[in-house]
Amino acid sequence: MARSWGPRHGVPALDQLAFVLVIVSSVLHVAWNAVLKTAGDPLRTAAVGLSAAAGLLLPVAAIAWWQAGRPAIPPEALGLGVASGGLETLYFIFLANAYRRGDLSVVYPVARGSATLFAVAAGTLILQERLGPAGWLGVAGLIAGLLLLRPPWAVLGRVFGRRSPDRSVGAPSAAGLAVATGLIIAAYSAVDRVGVRLIEPWLYAAILWTSMIAGLWAVILAARRSARLAHLLHGPEPPRIDAPRAALGGVMTVVAYMLVLVAFRLAPLTAVAPLRESAVVLASGWGALGLRETSGRRAAALRIGAAGLIVAGAILLALDA
Repeated sequence: MARSWGPRHGVPALDQLAFVLVIVSSVLHVAWNAVLKTAGDPLRTAAVGLSAAAGLLLPVAAIAWWQAGRPAIPPEALGLGVASGGLETLYFIFLANAYRRGDLSVVYPVARGSATLFAVAAGTLILQERLGPAGWLGVAGLIAGLLLLRPPWAVLGRVFGRRSPDRSVGAPSAAGLAVATGLIIAAYSAVDRVGVRLIEPWLYAAILWTSMIAGLWAVILAARRSARLAHLLHGPEPPRIDAPRAALGGVMTVVAYMLVLVAFRLAPLTAVAPLRESAVVLASGWGALGLRETSGRRAAALRIGAAGLIVAGAILLALDA
């Protein structure tokens, strides 16, 4: 990809402020995902948490809009915000089902790593951007990390009735859902990249947040009328949720999302998207060690090492941007 330069000679366009915003956002995002995994039914946890976050975000956005003189909202920005909210609804549906079937230390790195690969594929195949040597090394690192987390031989072993000592390979459907989640992440990141350049990030976030919450609750309420849909979304016996933890997680994620929206205004998508994956090692370690998702130290080290390869690949792609 062509390299762009910032205000200081020899410094990439991704400036220090954007870097800090992305790192802090990533840490908060991992904490939110840990809440989704451990606070009960993931989809309802997401709906409750995001609704609580809306209670913080929407009044602030309304006051800011009023204080700014009630600026008109371009139809294009409104449409993009609603579209992003719809994609985020799908994101939480896929992610919740992945967490019901798999571990945080596998689902999170696979979803985030595959999102980066999809973003790079879109840049190179659709936008005709070019990768340099560092970029191709980054792609290799991402693929190697993803294969270590979900090795093909483990999936084949599952098909032929063999079990691996690493419990993560017992649910290949979780990996597929995580990859689908990654595709949605790449899609809404591209939409947001355009949307935040049309209006202020806080106003754009308010639009997409409203449409996302509406979408989530519409799906959950529909599941109450359909046993088949309820089983698909929540499983055979959905557990109760920890509402206070869900609300706290929602506050964390709205702060994380706002930080990313601001970062999108400061740096290119090809630089911001890979750096967002810097927390996959934290997520992998948190799940493997803190939640004890692995059967031993060797399996934990393998997951953390695979996540490290994904991060290394993301950093190389950022440097190549």
